[in-house]
Amino acid sequence: MIRFNCDYNEGAHPRILERLVETNFEQTAGYGDDPHCDRARDLIRAACSTPDADVYLLVGGTQTNLTVISAALRPHQGALSAVSGHINVHESGAVEATGHKVLALPSDNGKITAQQVEDAWRAHFEDETQIHMVQPKLVYISHPTEVGTLYTKTELEAIYKVCKERDLYLFIDGARMGYGLTAPGTDLTLKDIAHLCDVFYIGGTKVGALFGEALVILNDELKKDFPYFVKQKGGLLAKGRLLGIQFETLFEDGLYYELGRHANKAAAIIREACEKKGLSFLCPSPTNQQFPILPNEMVEAFRDKYAFADMGKVDEHHRAVRFCTSWCTKLEDAQTLADDILNF
Repeated sequence: MIRFNCDYNEGAHPRILERLVETNFEQTAGYGDDPHCDRARDLIRAACSTPDADVYLLVGGTQTNLTVISAALRPHQGALSAVSGHINVHESGAVEATGHKVLALPSDNGKITAQQVEDAWRAHFEDETQIHMVQPKLVYISHPTEVGTLYTKTELEAIYKVCKERDLYLFIDGARMGYGLTAPGTDLTLKDIAHLCDVFYIGGTKVGALFGEALVILNDELKKDFPYFVKQKGGLLAKGRLLGIQFETLFEDGLYYELGRHANKAAAIIREACEKKGLSFLCPSPTNQQFPILPNEMVEAFRDKYAFADMGKVDEHHRAVRFCTSWCTKLEDAQTLADDILNF
């Protein structure tokens, strides 16, 4: 079985494992108060060009999302998100469990627009019954989105402008950010992202680490007492240096970007085969997630050989699927799938 069902099937990049072994018997303070976490935070601040940012290393994406959102919002406030957003679909109501509603906005490409944010704000604050409704206070987006699409710099600038004008926080989920930053044609850099939002995170779990996300807080309003929220929401790792060592390794010499480029290269092999075969896609994606629409017969024929995500029925004769490559997908495995697509 060749697995293309997600980008965290494998363990971690060998260089991370080597560093974990090399430092295994070091004695350090816990909870991130150690030299490795300090250096990781410094490397991330330097990469983002944000020397005053607060950087926290949390254990996973769901913990990061619910911690940020619950810390940012008062009890009567909610988070705007694309209807397909991770917090709205794939986190078992984790945000709602903290007492905050996800305010879903329609989207057919995983993205939301500045105009949608403006309209949602107006719909609330221009309604005379506003005190009976959840108040929008935070905008949640993912880069890449759940369907592999990317925001442009112009789009992000427009969203952030509305957020600043309407006193909304902008939070960017970067669980797959490494794949977005290295995608062909993107015009958004890590430094751009760090200067066009209030808070975001750099995903490690899906981009070469064993686990962990690096949260970067830019807005001073969100910094106060944040460590308490991390602890309360289960995002604080006692053996914190295990996170620090991983992000040290990812950011000290460009490994993070190297891994992103590799996954995108593998995905491109699959995408190009689908295009050559004349298949269409749910959404055009330049990243490691590809969503081709396949004949039912092809879907069934591939199930015994490949693991992939079934995205559902498109019509009586076709289903959409997701083929997801990772930081260590073998290019020959991607080519095998591409050949099977072309020869079907």
